[in-house]
Amino acid sequence: MITVTEATATAGALKRLSDEGVSIWLDDLSRGRIESGNLAELVETKHVVGVTTNPSIFQAAIGSGKGYEEQLTDLATRGVTVDEAVRMMTTADVRAAADVLRPVYDTTGGRDGRVSIEVDPRLAHDTRATIAEARQLAWLVDRPNVMIKIPATKAGLPAITEVIGLGISVNVTLIFSLERYREVMDAYLAGLEKAAKKGLDLSTIHSVASFFVSRVDSEIDKRLTVLGTDAALALKGRAALANARLAYEAYEEVFAGQRWNSLGGARANKQRPLWASTGVKDPAYKDTLYVDDLVAPGTVNTMPEATLNATADHGRITGDTVTGGYAQARADLAAVEALGISYDEVVQQLEDEGVAKFEVAWQDLLDAVTKSLNSKGVDAE
Repeated sequence: MITVTEATATAGALKRLSDEGVSIWLDDLSRGRIESGNLAELVETKHVVGVTTNPSIFQAAIGSGKGYEEQLTDLATRGVTVDEAVRMMTTADVRAAADVLRPVYDTTGGRDGRVSIEVDPRLAHDTRATIAEARQLAWLVDRPNVMIKIPATKAGLPAITEVIGLGISVNVTLIFSLERYREVMDAYLAGLEKAAKKGLDLSTIHSVASFFVSRVDSEIDKRLTVLGTDAALALKGRAALANARLAYEAYEEVFAGQRWNSLGGARANKQRPLWASTGVKDPAYKDTLYVDDLVAPGTVNTMPEATLNATADHGRITGDTVTGGYAQARADLAAVEALGISYDEVVQQLEDEGVAKFEVAWQDLLDAVTKSLNSKGVDAE
């Protein structure tokens, strides 16, 4: 039997989530979703105010070929390379999605209504190439509400600073560790300082920091299961939430400091934490775990459609579920470490795997597009 409190929490869960200060972004995009009106419908009915993409998402969308036949024919006729073909298709989709979300962008003063597109994942360890790619993507999409995704690798950090310093809004992706997250925030502030020295309007520059959630549980839970003790099994499903909550604590600290205050006084925007990888991987957990339990003001939650629909159907939004949990979060991560599971080792492994997975997805996309171009009588280079 559902209690009155539970019924209230469930009813209009997506609206309640928005009312709590969480921006709901969709972690998916395809041409079919745009042209069918589905994206516009999600904005209208599901409180979606942004879109994120990644190489895996584009591989699934474009790799199927559905909706891309006419453009592929034109690209083949022009004799473009496969890399150019992929960029023309992905930026076309992001541009169209940005147009759908432009009213949201306008009404929120640029805070939301954002569509993200990632730099070529093969450039994740090349600072200069990442900067050049980010500039090119911003030029190709040519919409004020685009965000360029840059991975939070060591090489990505100075690229973030330079790109922000150019006045380009950035979505920093593949953040797993608290230490790296602090470095990302520092890179963002350094970029704003560069932009300010150039006389750029800081109020037009926005950024989010995509802190990955479910993958942390997947890896740590696997190690806890191998240990198999009662103490280890009791910690399953707790590390990812603990990690994210401590990230939010770091965000509160950095954006209340003196360095930020001078930038905030110049109308700069805070770099919001974005909860990424929020689809639950373990079916033993509730499918809205990384939504219900990561509610905090000034955050973004980017959800795959299944998680969005699950939240709409039976999410339980009961207010802020982050800021009161810092002590428990520290205790949970300390308990994991006490069992011999190295936090530093886990987060570095996840970063390495994240970059590698996107590289594989990108290559799969290139291969699929090469096959399509060749089938139309063109030798794709």
